[in-house]
Amino acid sequence: MITKFNRCLLIDDNPLDNYTHELLIYKTNFANDVVALESCEEALLALKTGSIKPDVIFLDINMPVMNGFEFLEKYAKLDLNKESVKIFTLSSSLNPLDIDRANQSPYISKYIQKTLTEEKLQELMKF
Repeated sequence: MITKFNRCLLIDDNPLDNYTHELLIYKTNFANDVVALESCEEALLALKTGSIKPDVIFLDINMPVMNGFEFLEKYAKLDLNKESVKIFTLSSSLNPLDIDRANQSPYISKYIQKTLTEEKLQELMKF
């Protein structure tokens, strides 16, 4: 199986979700490398300094301190080549307002319901 992405960034405050998603991403060859961070603040700093240069990001919506939508507002202000980065929300939220808001963001490629599966990753390889 051909690897679709080089580096994947997982942003989720749940370490168990990060762990299981990381294992699945490697198992399916979705990405060559996976970095899992548990806060949006940490992710923004890594992106700003260039210590992490992902070409795909999985972003949780509901997180403490800074949620996924607040992350997107700050992400928009970063001096990065955003066109080369795919962002997929990965959320347990079924709230239609969250889904609509995510789908209206120019940075979100697709809203995905947790939990990642092999089938969902195969579908995302088409993006």
